Amino acid sequence: MFGFTRKSTAPTPDTSAAAVVETADAVAAASWRQRLKTGLSRTRAQFGGKLKSLFSRGKVDDELLEDLEAVLLTSDVGLDATQHLLYQLKMRAKRDKLATPEAIQQALSDVMFELLRPLEEPLDLASHRPFIIMIAGVNGAGKTTSIGKLAKHFQAQGLSVLLAAGDTFRAAAREQLQTWGERNNVTVISQQSGDSAAVIFDAIAAAKARGIDVVLADTAGRLPTQLHLMDEIAKVRRVIQKADPSGPHETLLVLDATFGQNALQQVMAFDKAIKVSGLVLTKLDGSAKGGVVAAIARQCPKPVRFIGVGEGIDDLRPFHARDFVDALFE
Repeated sequence: MFGFTRKSTAPTPDTSAAAVVETADAVAAASWRQRLKTGLSRTRAQFGGKLKSLFSRGKVDDELLEDLEAVLLTSDVGLDATQHLLYQLKMRAKRDKLATPEAIQQALSDVMFELLRPLEEPLDLASHRPFIIMIAGVNGAGKTTSIGKLAKHFQAQGLSVLLAAGDTFRAAAREQLQTWGERNNVTVISQQSGDSAAVIFDAIAAAKARGIDVVLADTAGRLPTQLHLMDEIAKVRRVIQKADPSGPHETLLVLDATFGQNALQQVMAFDKAIKVSGLVLTKLDGSAKGGVVAAIARQCPKPVRFIGVGEGIDDLRPFHARDFVDALFE
């Protein structure tokens, strides 16, 4: 009898370069979502855990709204954002006749996402070269560490980076930045002593001469109540504009999520002094106060450019509202 070979019907794996990159990106995204979920575990325990118990009643009534208000406030969502979320949930419950725990939770998740979505505004570095990023924050917020992680993030995008050690008040800050520079093979412009603005001015000049893509300019940590120091950081901004009239192209404020509602006051004070254009929210893994993102969205909305949920160099990533909300509710 005649023999024949059966042709396999199994799909042939796509081994093209584009497919490999797409697969790698998908794996990286899944890994980040898991780290985000893990990092927000304390907030979720405070927030999501109590919500499941509340929503088990299966109806949105005055008692549920009152109990939900308490949960939101203790998660540092803030009064303004809490009232907004409760009103939106009440309207949806009436409109859609929500009658199951799953439907109520999904409705709250959706209104939270809609509140946070305007904060999701990726940083566009293509408009200037060098793109000058001035970075501010109070001592202990994770400012210098965030600079090192941002340098790694931008390098992964194929961009050259130069660091300006503008925190001339703390020798430890210069040393820490030098360590990050060595780890990432990035040049750090610094001085043993001297004026912060002068260091940053020199760094911008060096970046222009070397064709650097991004300058990350550190500044001294300070409290918003230290008015004379806030005046100094305003001076740094003016000096940057002398070095490059279009700069700084981004002014990032690094916030420690564990500060809760105090973070709002920091945004307002620094914005008044240096015109904050974006936020880096760190240490979300260290507290149950992740709800402060909602408070920021409602009371002083600034783009959240990056969030940090761990100590690893890859634990600082661009903010995505949907991933953030999902990590709170799952």
